Amino acid sequence: MATLQEIATQVRRDIVRMVHGAQSGHPGGSLGCADFLTALYFKVMEHNPSFNMEGKNENLFFLSNGHISPVFYSVLARSGYFDVKELATFRKINSRLQGHPATHEHLPGVRVASGSLGQGLSVAIGAALSKKLNGDSKLVYALLGDGELNEGQVWEAVMFAAAHKVDNLIATVDWNGQQIDGPTQKVLDLGDLREKFQAFGWHVLEMNGNDMDEVVAVLEQAKEATGKGKPVGIMMRTVMGKGVDFMENDHGWHGIAPNDEQLAKALEQLPETLGDY
Repeated sequence: MATLQEIATQVRRDIVRMVHGAQSGHPGGSLGCADFLTALYFKVMEHNPSFNMEGKNENLFFLSNGHISPVFYSVLARSGYFDVKELATFRKINSRLQGHPATHEHLPGVRVASGSLGQGLSVAIGAALSKKLNGDSKLVYALLGDGELNEGQVWEAVMFAAAHKVDNLIATVDWNGQQIDGPTQKVLDLGDLREKFQAFGWHVLEMNGNDMDEVVAVLEQAKEATGKGKPVGIMMRTVMGKGVDFMENDHGWHGIAPNDEQLAKALEQLPETLGDY
């Protein structure tokens, strides 16, 4: 049986191949979040690949920063939601795997169209409140990008979740310090996100999102912190482009595809572990 790290390595390999194949997409943030989504879907989250949109009596996940769809699609396919071979259709005409996840394509695992940044946390809060109203004890997870926190709607949602004690929600921020136009500190400095979320009334944890053991441990801590009157936030430090040395910490790889030579270099660093699509 493959280890979580081996799965994450294959996911990273999928990401660079998908983006190269389409010559379009967002590899940087996808690579950085591979460990987190692998841990979530293969270890921590209670979910059902025989997908139904209502998601009763199972944990739900909402991807807010929808441009990192390559990592999301890879993890969904590798965990059984659809055939891994479909990854080859990424961003192709009539593909269900659009650049940003879309619900009208009826792709299993996708519960909300995302990519218009700033909306995912609000959706996750609505789902979490729905579970409370329906007596469903399962949790709701969301992933946001740090650059996405430039959107005011995010902070309205942060306030709302605390004010209404949405304590069946775990929201993670990919705190990689990079966005499309440059370092977040230069574009619009976010300050100390941990202190900000705490000041807004959240229970806050912090982790290295590229250390698999730490990711699993902190996600388990987050689960233990639910049901205590506060939403749970995880400030996740990651490296944009993690796993491909020439992409790491470079905002230039936010949304461009590798050429043939760059793909070959990337794949040398990402050994095939589960079998390519």
